[in-house]
Amino acid sequence: MTQPASPAPVPAKARSHSQNIGLILSFLVLLGILCIPTPSDLSTAGHRMIGLLFFAIVLWITSAVSYPVSATMLTALTALLLGTAPNIDAPDKILGTSNALKLAISGYSTPAWALVAAAMFISVAMTKTGLDRRIALNVLSRIGTKTSHIYIGVIFTGFILAFFVPSATARLACLVPIIIGILDSLGINRQSKLASLLVVGATQADTVWNIMVQTAAAQNLVAVGFISSQLNTSVSWLDWLLAAAPYSLVMIVIYYFLSMWLLKPDEHDLEGSQQELQRHLKELGPMSFNEKKLLALSLILLGFWATGGHLHKYDTSTTTIVAIALFLMPGIGIIDWKYAQSRIDWGSIVMFGAGISLGTALLKTKAATWLANAFVHMFTLETLSVFMLIGTITFFLIAIHLGFASATALASAMIPIVISIVQAVHLPGINPVGLTMIAQFSICFGFILPVNSPQGMVAYSSGTFDVKTFMKTGIPITIIGYALLVIYAATYWHWIGLV
Repeated sequence: MTQPASPAPVPAKARSHSQNIGLILSFLVLLGILCIPTPSDLSTAGHRMIGLLFFAIVLWITSAVSYPVSATMLTALTALLLGTAPNIDAPDKILGTSNALKLAISGYSTPAWALVAAAMFISVAMTKTGLDRRIALNVLSRIGTKTSHIYIGVIFTGFILAFFVPSATARLACLVPIIIGILDSLGINRQSKLASLLVVGATQADTVWNIMVQTAAAQNLVAVGFISSQLNTSVSWLDWLLAAAPYSLVMIVIYYFLSMWLLKPDEHDLEGSQQELQRHLKELGPMSFNEKKLLALSLILLGFWATGGHLHKYDTSTTTIVAIALFLMPGIGIIDWKYAQSRIDWGSIVMFGAGISLGTALLKTKAATWLANAFVHMFTLETLSVFMLIGTITFFLIAIHLGFASATALASAMIPIVISIVQAVHLPGINPVGLTMIAQFSICFGFILPVNSPQGMVAYSSGTFDVKTFMKTGIPITIIGYALLVIYAATYWHWIGLV
């Protein structure tokens, strides 16, 4: 397949006034917290990590710097601030910057980080071969010409891709151009209600699929990593699917009818859409050998994911890395390193490692435990029932997500604290793993604003909808989704032992 020429370099955008304020504010918050006397029940290192946590939150909420830059700043500050603090295990000695740096980069040696990095190669392989586009075109070309059928096809395509493309952004980047191509070929205005319905619906559905499939989104792997390291329990790919699928499938049915009612598309029959899709399929030509290899390897990998912990002992990260080794192997492989390295989002990989390191440092210094105890006592969580506890935690996470443009960043900052809260309340019969998983489901919520997720920004850049239109379905599905979290906690998740 002939690759398009590389686009001309885009001039760097000038920093905005709000970004400069955000950067200054983040350092002021850090200095302000460090100037507060250290509580008697908190170590100096833990005190400094709380300062770094809020420093990171302000950086991320204000988008003062890019995520890779924030990751570098966090690593440097963690090494310096913890390196000059007393050692947690030996308070009469200074930890030292070398030991502090090991903690600051500890996230880069976790299975979760390795899995996210490997997932980037799968996305590149899909894009290079065009397999993701072929899957999307094949699904959409078989669903008829009615608006409702095409809309269902868009949602179902996202569902299929969620199992094979471990990146919501990559899935939307594949699907949105196909939707736009259909609209343009039929002479339908990109600002029409139909265009808004299809693109907004594809985006919101992608968020729902993130909840359902463990490997569909990086933020899930943050939670799985912390569950493994802090609760000494592994959550298999299949166990996650069995817990989340009934919730996600009900959510998507509700969202379909809700969006059809609120966005009310103009066109009801799109004669010519199938011919357009068939034309695109014809342009792809017959399935290439590389596509067949990628499909076979992807199906085998999916089989290993689904049976991990049940039919074999190979974890998800290991099987994925083995698959990537095959992807790159001469003679067998689909991509080579030179091709992949220029197309991998290394900044996201750096950010993911730094985020895990931040959470690990919060736990190692007992800062997460101290914050959890403060949160428990402040809101008297120890007096609540398990279901009220779930309702309170998930409400807080959904609300704070409004300030975050990355669920991965939110999970990195909050999941360690959630685990500590769950361990601190000492409710009878509580399942820390199950409650952490439910909290992670709520972290995936990014329905209200396009800026709450990278896939939302990809969709917004298509120019097919405004923020008000996105919120029109986003607010009600967030309220419904939150209510369903509590209902499922009292029913299905309780029945299967998650709660």
